[in-house]
Amino acid sequence: MTGQSIEDLLRDLAPRVLGLLGRRYGDFDGADDAVQEALVAAYQHWPAEGVPDNPRAWLLQTATRRLIDGYRSDAARRAREERVFVEEPADEPDVAGDDDSLALLFLACHPSLTPSSAVALTLRAVGGLTTAEIAEAFLATEATMAQRISRAKATIRRAGARFATPTPEEQVERLPSVLRVLYLLFNEGYAGPSRDDGQRVELSREAIRLTRMVRGAVPDDAETAGLLALMLLVEARRPARVDERGRFVPLADQDRTRWDRAAVAEGVAVLDAAIGSGRVGEYQLQAAIAAVHDRATDAASTDWAHISALYELLERVTGNPVVTLNKAVAVGMVSGPAAGLAVVAEVEPRLPDHPRLLAVRAHLHELEGDADAAYADLRAAAALTTNRRERDHLITQAARLRRDSGPDT
Repeated sequence: MTGQSIEDLLRDLAPRVLGLLGRRYGDFDGADDAVQEALVAAYQHWPAEGVPDNPRAWLLQTATRRLIDGYRSDAARRAREERVFVEEPADEPDVAGDDDSLALLFLACHPSLTPSSAVALTLRAVGGLTTAEIAEAFLATEATMAQRISRAKATIRRAGARFATPTPEEQVERLPSVLRVLYLLFNEGYAGPSRDDGQRVELSREAIRLTRMVRGAVPDDAETAGLLALMLLVEARRPARVDERGRFVPLADQDRTRWDRAAVAEGVAVLDAAIGSGRVGEYQLQAAIAAVHDRATDAASTDWAHISALYELLERVTGNPVVTLNKAVAVGMVSGPAAGLAVVAEVEPRLPDHPRLLAVRAHLHELEGDADAAYADLRAAAALTTNRRERDHLITQAARLRRDSGPDT
């Protein structure tokens, strides 16, 4: 078995083993630490010694031993230790794998957590990633990420949260937090600024997998369906976002024959089924905008009037200044660059020195024919952008403008 297949196997087994331990001992914190130690042991031994005949039983046994050792070594838990079966456990059936994963997800996305802590804990508890892998994904040290996860679990413990399949009432209460965490996880994987490569396919695909799982639990929730549709429609463009030389390619310049048309079709179908089935929220509106882009055969045939109207609705729903900034592009394409620049000026006080604002303004200035203003904004945006590929693209565009306008005089 290859190293990659071992990694995939462990990611699949980790939440199931954590679920079994959590249900058996009622201790999410201790069980999570024990499963992490078991995963590390598996990564150390399985590549050289081979995958055990029953890998889930191996992980469960190893994790149980680590958990019991932890109880034994902690004098303050001696009363609890008396309730622990110190014999090695029999291999019990995995009767609630999906239910356990759902319980873990709703626990990891507890409303008391900060978004960054919830994302990290979700990747560890439900995604099956080790602390080291999560730290690498977010360019943090393993010690820093371990502290973040430890604080997150302590916060959950203080909030009185328990490991259990969420009740219908808890699902309704926590679902917005869960969807927000999955949205952030997808964005980090697709175009997160913390990564120099700009695309973390493992993270975005994990977000899609977990969103599918949540949709299975709440099939009638329109916003959950909208989020899944949005992820599919955006992820479909991944193959065209970087050219053969590794350079960032903006949406307007992408080779649309490279888009994943199966993902586009699925995303559109999910969205069409969701629209009209419940309150229209931000994820459905974002998915609708993505669908308009994905349906266009080329950039020139994009229905910008439709996109502008959708952004107007999204702006009312969210009040998010970045949404207003994106609306400025659509307004500029429909009503001319001067109208788009007026929208940029309106939102600028809420987004001072934001690289996206500078890039949008540069685009509109170029459409207006003001190459000098566009060049200045592109250079300023490049200086502020943390994503290497996007920065290189902005510098290249600025150089093109300077070259096309001739030498400085």
